[in-house]
Amino acid sequence: MRQFITLTTDFGLADPYVASIKGSIYSINPEATVIDVSHEIRPQRIEQAVFVLEYALPYLPGNSIHVLVVDPGVGTDRRAIALTTPNGTFIGPDNGLLSVALPADIRSSIGKATTPVVLPPQYNAFELTNDAYHRKPVSVTFQGRDIFAPVAAHLSLGVPARELGPPISEVIAISPFRAEVEDDNSLSGRVIHVDRYGNLITNVGGDQLDSRDISIEVSGRTIDGLSRTYADAAGLTAIIASTGFLAIVLPNGSAADELDLDIGAAIRVLRA
Repeated sequence: MRQFITLTTDFGLADPYVASIKGSIYSINPEATVIDVSHEIRPQRIEQAVFVLEYALPYLPGNSIHVLVVDPGVGTDRRAIALTTPNGTFIGPDNGLLSVALPADIRSSIGKATTPVVLPPQYNAFELTNDAYHRKPVSVTFQGRDIFAPVAAHLSLGVPARELGPPISEVIAISPFRAEVEDDNSLSGRVIHVDRYGNLITNVGGDQLDSRDISIEVSGRTIDGLSRTYADAAGLTAIIASTGFLAIVLPNGSAADELDLDIGAAIRVLRA
């Protein structure tokens, strides 16, 4: 079956990095089909990369090979791994990025911390130590080009994952996107993504809101209630976005600019 290779990176498009990583893939498999999920992840924002691919994943072919390169620890002793799952293969540094591949119950068990988790049945991980499948020489600072991309290309040609290196039983994971419930029944959340429209996507799940009767406190401002669409309100408002998460938006403008906020900003939701 034809396999797609997806790319999620923090490389941006101003530099030659994206072309280099694609060239590494096509030089091994000229027939590969590459899907760009995003190259605009903020530098070193692992959690944002997990969110972006997690959102796109249901719409991508199920047997895809997903390459994730947001790698502040490149060149250190952090492991490079491939994780095979019932929903595709995920390749990247073992720094929490591959959380996107894990079942929700596994991630829910770890609380707030970034911590190793034991892989469940049908999930198999391999450390990428077999340099027969690497581009040579391997750059200490660009393993996305020299290890992750070539490995993805070889897998797309049918190389078994078990040939990439020794199996490992644990991978680093981050907790799921979920606002915390406070003693007064309010929700304490944060911004996890800012899209190109300036919409502030938060980690408050739509399923955490019992009704539309809420108040949102953010950056000294209060937003009352939820709008159904972007066009239903004038001025700063809140909606449940297509991601399934609460978003603070400004129709025909940028909520991020209006509030001078970015990823990591705190919000509080008062529920009825």
